[in-house]
Amino acid sequence: QVRLVESGGGSVQTGGSLTLSCAASGYTYSSDCMAWFRQSPGRGHEGVARIKPGGTITYYADSVKVRFTISRDNAKNTMYLQMNNLKPEDTAIYYCAAICCGSWSKKNNCRSQGTQITVSS
Repeated sequence: QVRLVESGGGSVQTGGSLTLSCAASGYTYSSDCMAWFRQSPGRGHEGVARIKPGGTITYYADSVKVRFTISRDNAKNTMYLQMNNLKPEDTAIYYCAAICCGSWSKKNNCRSQGTQITVSS
C-alpha cells in the first residue's frame, strides 16, 4: 500500500523555523518527483516546492523562495521542507505528494494526510 506520512508541523512565531518530513512507503519513492503543497482559507491551494528524483533540481513558489528549502534522502525514502523566516501568511495545512515531473499535477492521487502550520505575529 502506497503511503506518505508527514511529521513536523506545529506553531511558531514570526521569523521562526520548522522542518517538515514526508516518509514514503509501499512504492519506489526514488523515481518520483515530489512536492509540498499547502492549503489555507486565505490563499487557497498552492504548490510550495517540488523536487526531481535526483534531488538536485528544485522549484519554488515565489512566495517561499529563499526562505524554504526542499530536499530528499532517497536512501531513507524521505523528503523534507526546511522553512525559515516564517510569516503569518505561511499559516496553512501542508502536505506532500508525488507529482508528475515538471508540473504540480498529483500522481495517482498519492498524498499525505496534512499537517497544520500556524505562524503567529
